[in-house]
Amino acid sequence: MHGLDRPLVVTLTSYPPRFPHLGKTLRSLLDQTVMPDNVILWLAHADIDKLPNDVRALEACGLEIRGCDDLRSYKKLIPALREDPNRYFVTADDDVYYPPDWLFDLVGTAIEHPSEVIAFRAHIALLDEDGGFLPYRNWILATDRTRVTDPAHRLFPTGVGGILYPPHCFAEDIDREDLFLSLAPHGDDIWFFWQARAGGTNYRRVATWFDIIEWPSTQGVALYERNMMGDGNDRQIEAMAEHYGPVP
Repeated sequence: MHGLDRPLVVTLTSYPPRFPHLGKTLRSLLDQTVMPDNVILWLAHADIDKLPNDVRALEACGLEIRGCDDLRSYKKLIPALREDPNRYFVTADDDVYYPPDWLFDLVGTAIEHPSEVIAFRAHIALLDEDGGFLPYRNWILATDRTRVTDPAHRLFPTGVGGILYPPHCFAEDIDREDLFLSLAPHGDDIWFFWQARAGGTNYRRVATWFDIIEWPSTQGVALYERNMMGDGNDRQIEAMAEHYGPVP
């Protein structure tokens, strides 16, 4: 068992172009050495009937499939938060293989450092003298540091490695659909990062490492998201800063 003081939920989303390989990711999430209380796949209502049989078969192994409004990539977490925020949430991507000790390492770090957001993969975002983010191209990518203490740096988790969020770690705007779909429509990592920092929550990276293995045929679908990690990310960060001011 996970040993946390509240329920632990692994939560993710997907959409039809990713369905052919979704089952492989889900099997890796269901085959962890630490057992979560729930593994929930959130799908837009219209997409549920399009699921392949290999995904449906995993319901017999503990997978829960839930329908929700189409909130794009935000479906991975926002519906679960709205359902019950008094839980630990671990977000995962739908196109990655997660090794058996992945959840064990996240949970172990969370137990050692309660009330912090725990990530397996993170960048170091650099700030200018006014507290604004420097362009993404200047960041230190995929850092091996577990914490940053320099006031001109921020540890910025990336969702592909999985992120553990403790209960009530976000600011009150976290589920403001009108804001996240307008300020960061393709940047859920940006939105979740900002709202946790605004809620007074610190970030930490797991001390161990695992190689990110993505299913090859899903990467054509992922190319748009990867391209967004250039000036698209900068535009969304700028929109967040204009609305909220410098990141805490």
